[in-house]
Amino acid sequence: MPVRIAVLVKGYPRLSETFIAQELLGLEARGIPLAIWSLRRPHDGAVHPMHRQIRAPVAYLPEYLHEAPWRVLRGAAAALRRPGLGALLALVWRDLRRDPTPNRLRRLGQALVLARELPAQITHLHVHYLHTPASVGRYAALLTGRSWSVSAHAKDIWTTPDWELAEKLDDARLTFAVTCTAAGAERLRSLAARPERVSLVYHGLDLRRFPEPPEARPSRDGSDPADPLRIVTVGRAVAKKGFDDLLDALAALPPDLHWRLAHLGGGEALAALKAKAAALGLDTRVAFLGARPQPEVVALLREADLFALPAKRAPSGDRDGLPNVIMEAASQRLAIVATDFAGIPEFLRDGIEGRLVPPGDWTSLSNAINLLARDPAERARLGAAALARLRTEFGAQAGFERIAGLLAGDGMS
Repeated sequence: MPVRIAVLVKGYPRLSETFIAQELLGLEARGIPLAIWSLRRPHDGAVHPMHRQIRAPVAYLPEYLHEAPWRVLRGAAAALRRPGLGALLALVWRDLRRDPTPNRLRRLGQALVLARELPAQITHLHVHYLHTPASVGRYAALLTGRSWSVSAHAKDIWTTPDWELAEKLDDARLTFAVTCTAAGAERLRSLAARPERVSLVYHGLDLRRFPEPPEARPSRDGSDPADPLRIVTVGRAVAKKGFDDLLDALAALPPDLHWRLAHLGGGEALAALKAKAAALGLDTRVAFLGARPQPEVVALLREADLFALPAKRAPSGDRDGLPNVIMEAASQRLAIVATDFAGIPEFLRDGIEGRLVPPGDWTSLSNAINLLARDPAERARLGAAALARLRTEFGAQAGFERIAGLLAGDGMS
């Protein structure tokens, strides 16, 4: 079957975007051949096993236009022969008047390259993220007469201006939009003239790619300095993850509670977090392990006693959706403490599948960690309940089927 659908992403492959890799594999398993186009080359030093299983070819657009001037010029020359050029230039001019930034011009340049280099048999563009990638996809679709669709996630929903979200959602060539949390879906529907085009599709977790959870864990309660409680957290070191609050919460734990924390993830705030840990006197108890492939993440989750993720709203307005790593922790029957924020309570209910505390409240977070640390039986109960909810309500297969059906109607008719 010839490839009819191009998937446009911001960067590929990325260790922090397991949900995209999982979806690509799910679509390929349903007989939808894909081609991946990325705005950036990879910067991570490793890939997940899922990335090696994806068959779709990958092409890279110029991340910075000056690095590939001839590709950009050829794209511009080809655009002169397209009937959609006038409409594209009018749209870009309107966007530039409201967002007069070099990044907007870069989006245009990337779109010109994409429009020229897309094979003729590709009839539809599916874009991940409603901010920069959706601008490139929308411009290219308008120029070439193709249809396009979008999967919105988190930062793109909460930091993109309302006018830009509304215009993209109402674009005549957009066939559908999906997003992965009820909170995100509500925001997008409130801005769309046709809110029925926005669907809630949870990423879920493809449990076939994870080992069965451990039958039992050691009954650590933090009382033994030779065998301290093991806490794990995973995510990029950015403000919305709340790792600064986690360090404050750990520093406030009673001195008779013995614990260790492992953090997995890269990110621009990693150096600041390390400095904060040292300033709090936690540097011997906190290990920053950097970004790791998924098997290494799962291995640590299997050995841990508690998973913590205190997500919150960043000063920029950025926020999480439903972090996949929370479901990954649940897949290993691991007790979870997190914040009652964004999409997290759509999966975890306080006192049922986990412990939820107010975002930004490190005192409540410290109390919750302290109580769970000393109660192995309660941790076991919460971990079992989270795994049961994951299996019954948050499997990935239903989402794969929904998106495959939508794409089949657009790109393979």
